[in-house]
Amino acid sequence: MTVAPTDSVFVESAASVVQSVDWPAILPPTITAVVALAVLVIDLFVGEHRKALLGWISLAGLAAAAVSMLPIAGSHHRDTFCVVGTGGTVCSYTVDEFTLAIQLLVLGGALLAGLLSLSTLKDARAAKRELPEGEFWFLLLSSVAGAVLLPASRDLATLVVALEVASLPAFALVGLKRGDKRSSEAALKFFLSSVAATAVTLLGVSFVYAATGTLYLTELDEKLGQVDGELETLVQAGVVLTLVGFAFKVAAVPFHFWVPDAYVGAPLPVAAYLSVVGKAVGFTGLILVTVVGFRSYDDVWGPAIAALAALTMTAGNVAALRQQATRAYSAVRLLAWSSVAQAGYLLVPIASAGFDNGRGEDDPTDAVGATVAYALMYAVVNLGAFAVAALVGRTKRKNRVSDYRGLYAKSPLSALTLAFFLLCLAGLPPGIIGLFAKVTVFSAAVDAGLGWLAVIMAVNVVIALYYYLQWTALLFRAPEGEPGRHRVPAPLTAAIAATAALGIALSGAPQIVLRFTDVSPF
Repeated sequence: MTVAPTDSVFVESAASVVQSVDWPAILPPTITAVVALAVLVIDLFVGEHRKALLGWISLAGLAAAAVSMLPIAGSHHRDTFCVVGTGGTVCSYTVDEFTLAIQLLVLGGALLAGLLSLSTLKDARAAKRELPEGEFWFLLLSSVAGAVLLPASRDLATLVVALEVASLPAFALVGLKRGDKRSSEAALKFFLSSVAATAVTLLGVSFVYAATGTLYLTELDEKLGQVDGELETLVQAGVVLTLVGFAFKVAAVPFHFWVPDAYVGAPLPVAAYLSVVGKAVGFTGLILVTVVGFRSYDDVWGPAIAALAALTMTAGNVAALRQQATRAYSAVRLLAWSSVAQAGYLLVPIASAGFDNGRGEDDPTDAVGATVAYALMYAVVNLGAFAVAALVGRTKRKNRVSDYRGLYAKSPLSALTLAFFLLCLAGLPPGIIGLFAKVTVFSAAVDAGLGWLAVIMAVNVVIALYYYLQWTALLFRAPEGEPGRHRVPAPLTAAIAATAALGIALSGAPQIVLRFTDVSPF
């Protein structure tokens, strides 16, 4: 049978869009999504007295997703969903050391947040408060699926979709406490501001696509440098608008206003999840669009992110400093504002990637790796602090900072672990890992010639010492009244013990985290 020329052209064209699929590489997000759907279905057939089963199934699914990373952990670079582009083969999904590091952070953070959730849901069930467990676990797993997909995304379409899959369930999680006005208000504020940020991001992406004709990050870097002069303004506007959208996701000032209310209104495990996994998602997306896709426009995004870093760390620390110990939910609010300040530190290495380091080199690998290393440290200690806050919140519903007075007399181990976590966040011994992580970020700024940003960071670290040490000292003061002892649920104990063990291990061997300073999405 003779193939007509037109048929041959059609076959070649069709072959160029057929995408290969590397199934082992996509197992982590796939397993998480499948388990989310399974939990949703199982919830229909499980009685109220057996709802706790859903939580254990969810944790098993997250553990399975983490284990599925082992076969590909030794691979330096694996691509899938690839097509033939104008400059060669381009791929939408890439697994490398950067991808695996972020996926490890996301799944580990989700597992610890899940352990906290088991106790919170059990307490809500015992108190007959409305907190639907089936919906909770489905939404949490759905968000994790998007968060695990995002670091492997290498085109803007997949990146935005993954970002929204991670974000949309989070709105519902924040507002899941039925009948709670604070929760509903926080969810609405979170939703409206996030939708506006997404619209801005999509507008920026559309501008970039209109000027370059591609969505693949590896092609963008080349094509942005070849844009015609009349499209220069359009591209610059697209780059800025895209950055604005991601600035909201990482809670950078002035797009941070949703953070305190969302953390207070959400169930505490959800606040812990947002502070770590939500932040990791935003920073990963920001790294991919800047140092991979928009590398040619580092003169635009470099100074912009540097300014955002300075504003964010300063505003977060000043607001945390102003928290009143006797105000309702002041402990959660302080952690929320501390989270904003930490976002400022995380932005410093990304800003540094947009500047030449003064030695004629322009390799952003070390700067990106500093962000990954700091994010891993922050995830461990911040989840630990939220775990102790969840413990105190079981008996002190208002969760004030003043409620932690004399915690050492009531629960010595909990007080010691919280003190350790706070010292890690402050960057003081024995929290050696916090000190090393801050030095790594500081060095990235100095090496990039951003001396003024390094000075601002140093001042902010000193400011943060006050409220971290003030809270730490309160733990060891004489308690008011007779100290009472309360039984700690096993999942909550496991979460506190796991984060404490990891924090101590990393402080004893900081090179475990610092090895990720060589990780980058290239």
